[in-house]
Amino acid sequence: MTTASDQRSAPAAAVSMPVADAGGVTGAQWASRFPRRPVAASWPATEADRAQVLSRVLAAPFAVEQPLSQAHRRNGVLAVMNWLTTQPGASWQARWLASGAQDHPDWRDLLGAAPAGNDVAMNPIKPLSHLSPALLVLICADVIRPGLDWLLASAGVRHNLASEMARTRDSAAFAELTRLCDVGQFSLQSGQQALARIAVIMAAKGGSVAQVRVGDCAQLLEVAARVTPTDGHARSPLFYQLLHSHGRLGEDAPAAIAVFSGRGQPSCEQLIDRYRIQCRPMRDVLVDYLRERQASVDFSSLQRLAYLLGKLFWADLEAHHPGIDSLKLPRDVAAAWKQRVMTRTRTTATADGGQSTRVSARLDGRSVMSAVRAFYLDIGEWADDDPARWAQWAVRCPVSASDVSHKKDRSQRKSRMDQRTRERLPVLPTLSAWVAAERTRTTAVLQAADRTAAGELFTAAGVTLRRSVMKTTTTGRTWAEEPAGGDRRDLHFEEHRAFWTWAMVEVLRHTGIRIEELGELSHHSLIQYRLPATGELIPLLQITPSKTDQERLLVISPDLADVLSTIICRIRGDRPEVALVVSYDKNERVYNPPMPLLFQWRHHLENRAVSETSLRGYLDHALSVIGVKDASGSPLRYTFHDFRRLFITDAIMHGMPPHIAQLVAGHRDINTTMGYKAVYPEEVITGHRAFIARRRGLRPSEEYRTPTDEEWSEFLGHFERRKVAVGDCGRSYATPCIHEHSCLRCPLLRPDPAERPRLVQIRDNLLARIAEAETQRWFGEAEGLKVSLAGGRDKLAQMDQISDRRSTSVQLGIPSYSDSAGRTITTTRQPPETDTDNG
Repeated sequence: MTTASDQRSAPAAAVSMPVADAGGVTGAQWASRFPRRPVAASWPATEADRAQVLSRVLAAPFAVEQPLSQAHRRNGVLAVMNWLTTQPGASWQARWLASGAQDHPDWRDLLGAAPAGNDVAMNPIKPLSHLSPALLVLICADVIRPGLDWLLASAGVRHNLASEMARTRDSAAFAELTRLCDVGQFSLQSGQQALARIAVIMAAKGGSVAQVRVGDCAQLLEVAARVTPTDGHARSPLFYQLLHSHGRLGEDAPAAIAVFSGRGQPSCEQLIDRYRIQCRPMRDVLVDYLRERQASVDFSSLQRLAYLLGKLFWADLEAHHPGIDSLKLPRDVAAAWKQRVMTRTRTTATADGGQSTRVSARLDGRSVMSAVRAFYLDIGEWADDDPARWAQWAVRCPVSASDVSHKKDRSQRKSRMDQRTRERLPVLPTLSAWVAAERTRTTAVLQAADRTAAGELFTAAGVTLRRSVMKTTTTGRTWAEEPAGGDRRDLHFEEHRAFWTWAMVEVLRHTGIRIEELGELSHHSLIQYRLPATGELIPLLQITPSKTDQERLLVISPDLADVLSTIICRIRGDRPEVALVVSYDKNERVYNPPMPLLFQWRHHLENRAVSETSLRGYLDHALSVIGVKDASGSPLRYTFHDFRRLFITDAIMHGMPPHIAQLVAGHRDINTTMGYKAVYPEEVITGHRAFIARRRGLRPSEEYRTPTDEEWSEFLGHFERRKVAVGDCGRSYATPCIHEHSCLRCPLLRPDPAERPRLVQIRDNLLARIAEAETQRWFGEAEGLKVSLAGGRDKLAQMDQISDRRSTSVQLGIPSYSDSAGRTITTTRQPPETDTDNG
């Protein structure tokens, strides 16, 4: 999902988006915009007579240099053409279709089964190896155009089709495509398969590489999925990437051919019909109800509503009460349904081949009854406005207000969520440290392997491996194995997984954004805001609308700025801009327009978005390696939303006002924000309630409201007042200094390595004062000075660690945030108004 602000161009990714790349277009709409070429019935080459065809196919460029091979090919061409002559039709293409060869398991058997005495009859004992090369010559000469399905299924013709097309029809274009294969570092098999797919399109539709159309490519994938469903290479879009990179498809061609597979959003009829409702009038009522609600909800909510009403409500009633056709449910029917909807039945296979049934409580049972109650009440209200349509269905609601009371469920859910937060918050530092260490380790191992010759040993990050000897060097990956033997390890994938696991964990824990918002972060999301008073640049992260359809801005911390800069440095590579990527919105069932997404990776010749499924697997892998357990002893598992709860809990516990946390989190209701916060000791609960009671007695009810411009300026100005002599104060917003400005002793002081000489001077001064105090026997003074001295030494050690980390970052080539920001926003300060009355 994108907004108008996403369409604004940024200096580092300034491109013009083609109209054809607009988001929200279904596959059928793409197909109508890029139609496939029709199959021609006749063309000049297939209408030529036998002598003309023979003189053409037996001469250059179709002839080969070896005399024996050419003689073998000539015999095959004569045999195939003599056989086709016996078939009905006015052209060679018509004769080929009339022969039934495309419907026969092996078309060569048709020549061997020719009538006796015919000069094309073959000896059954004689091998027919010369027939396939002969047919290949006729296909490359455009005398015959077999169908796509036959070409994909005929391995004997398809395997040599690309090389023959390159030699006889379009050598320059195939040479360029081969060069692109070398640049993309494909495996030899992948490159050959991609070129073969392009040759198949040329053979079936005619023309050169330049005449291949986007619709032809989509048709090939459609046919391949039907003819060879188990062949992964047949469904690979690599051939489309080659053509798109070659520039032959046109500037308006979609960046990814996957958009043709987008089925779009199912209609309200399709959402209900999937549950096979028997009562047609009831089915129509549900469809009309969804259509009325469609304008006010997003598609994921509409799909959820169809599931609740169609499957869990009416389909369940029909399954237990066949023939039911009225919304007016008897009391026993309604009571039985309520009991069923509050439970969930699961059937699993047992070890002895049987089945076991387990019944458990449904956590969202109240939500189902709430949807049904809203359904009845909406119909009753709409019956007043449109009685002709709704009055006959307006009946008493079987779900009472007490049935949908969520008070107890909310309390239980809050308890479960708080327990999850308490279990996972202590593990977060361990997880963050592991993913950072894993990223460093895998990078070092990969770099060492790249510097090592195949078959040689190398040592990096404390491990010794042997670089594997590969049969081909164009796979684009680096493999290694244990010196004593074992499974090969894909070092490129290990480094890829480690990097994006680190990036995901760091961004989620520093921002608290939703996973769909993480996938939509782009280069346009990075903004620099210049404070009017001081001119200081404040880095901001713009979160595009997702669940609440409201944009919001987050202040980027120094740690988060380092993470984002590292991501941009990686995805940009040696290019001046961030590549545009087409991503799929699984909630809205549409492909988004190309955007410079931050979570993207290079695959062959195209950039792809890092999928949510991949990130889920990467996170599970990290937790399994760490080996942490929950309270029950089971492996601890994080969901993406857990990071959001941890972020909000940490922010509020460190002093962020709830209404500010609400804006940062993007919640519509502040109670939702407070529900995410997990409380710990009992005194925190008691103190918070007392604080609320005192404030309500002294302050107006406007406390929980949208902050004013002055309050927001005060919030931003907090960052200007954190500078102290040897660094920055890291205390939370709107909290007083609890150490009475004894910064040297304060753990919240973030020392600045640039101020190290000043801190060294302070340390030396403390040593001199301690010596003087001990000489004068001021032991109490000496003890206090020693505490300050310990704090100063600790801050010196922190400075050294920060300097080492910054040095490492510079060596990795991480740019500054000013280089990474998508755009800078500067608020022009308005001049003061003058009093014109006094001249």
